[in-house]
Amino acid sequence: MTERRALTILFADVSGSTRLFESRGDLEARRLIAHVLDALSEVAAQHGGRVIKTIGDEIMCTFPSALNGLFAATDMQRRIKHDEGLQRDNLAIRIGLHHGEALVENDDVFGDAVNVAARMADKTLARRDQIVTTASTVAGVTIAAGLRVRPLGNAWVLGKQAPIEIVDVLWQEDLAPVTTLQRVLQPDQASNERSRLTLRHRGQVFELDEGATFSIGRDPASSLVVETEWVSRNHALIEWKRGHFMFADRSTNGSWLRMGEDNEVLVHRDEVHLRRSGTISLGQVHGSDELDLLHFQCGDD
Repeated sequence: MTERRALTILFADVSGSTRLFESRGDLEARRLIAHVLDALSEVAAQHGGRVIKTIGDEIMCTFPSALNGLFAATDMQRRIKHDEGLQRDNLAIRIGLHHGEALVENDDVFGDAVNVAARMADKTLARRDQIVTTASTVAGVTIAAGLRVRPLGNAWVLGKQAPIEIVDVLWQEDLAPVTTLQRVLQPDQASNERSRLTLRHRGQVFELDEGATFSIGRDPASSLVVETEWVSRNHALIEWKRGHFMFADRSTNGSWLRMGEDNEVLVHRDEVHLRRSGTISLGQVHGSDELDLLHFQCGDD
């Protein structure tokens, strides 16, 4: 059943996780990131929020009101900042949120409000230790709640015909080091920041822009046809969702994903956010034959 409901959508992303894998190793890095996500989930629940999903080092939550989401965001930042163990590893979070109408279906949330919230959390807008939201989200609640904000100018969001006014939510107890500034993204800057995904497989090159859907499998109708016995007919799908290129495995045997120098991980009937560059081995672990691999490279125009 699909239901349209006014919700506050919040995305929180762990900053510093890439260096963490390099310095602490995969197991310890995953443990620390899980600790961060557990702490964020706990804070969300304290403010009436619901965790929709976690994807890698990112968490997506919903709240019944803008005020719930804003208080949760400030408490999330304080919780991470006061954790001495996380600070030793230089871990932080960036948060983006937006209040608007969303489609609720099968314990997931879709629609324009989700896309806007994801854009607020994008690293081109939100920095580590920062909370970015739309001016419409804080309108009418900041004074009564004692929240403080500063303008960041306008940001362009995919699918919107006009830029959206955005603000920085000030959560620090001591605001002495905080400098008020205004940051405006012009249309030409926004166009330069459009994301693109390049895929390479056996001499074929595919360029995916924002909004693209790319299917992989033995089915002749697939965007990329891979005719090997260990690849399923409809093996996987790459989609532009919530401001990211997502790889969703739908296969029988699974897919093995390697990003950068990280160890390969199995993705089976699940989805993962594609970052930086790497390789995907369909249906089997990475082998010696580079031709069998699907190479990806995330970048901007």
